[in-house]
Amino acid sequence: QVQLVESGGGLVQAGGSLRLSCAASGRAFGTYTMAWFRQAPGKERAFVAGITWTRGTSYSDSVKGRFTISRDNDKNTVSLQMNDLKPEDTAVYYCAGEIFGTGGRLWSTYPYRGQGTQVTVSS
Repeated sequence: QVQLVESGGGLVQAGGSLRLSCAASGRAFGTYTMAWFRQAPGKERAFVAGITWTRGTSYSDSVKGRFTISRDNDKNTVSLQMNDLKPEDTAVYYCAGEIFGTGGRLWSTYPYRGQGTQVTVSS
C-alpha cells in the first residue's frame, strides 16, 4: 500500500511561485505514474500535470508553460513547480499515483491519492 503526502501549499500573490512536493511511502516508486490534480471551490477535480514511470510528462492547457512536474525516484518524491501563478490557480492540489500507469487524466484512474494541500493566489 502506498501513502502519498503533499506539502508546499500556501498563500502567494499573483505572479509568484510555489513548489509542491508529494512524498510517497512504500517500495518501487519508480514504477508509479504520478499526477497532480486540483479542485477549486464549486468545481470538479481536474488534471494538472502528470509524469509517467518512464518520465514522460503532460500538462493541462491552463498550466502549460508555467508549471513543471518532476520526480526523484531516489527520494520517492514528485514535485510541481508553479510559476507565474494566477488567481484562477487557487485550489486544493492533490497528488495521485498508479502502478505502471499510462498517464491518464482521470482522477478515477489513480488508486493512490493524497489528502491535498491548499494553494491560494491573491490578486
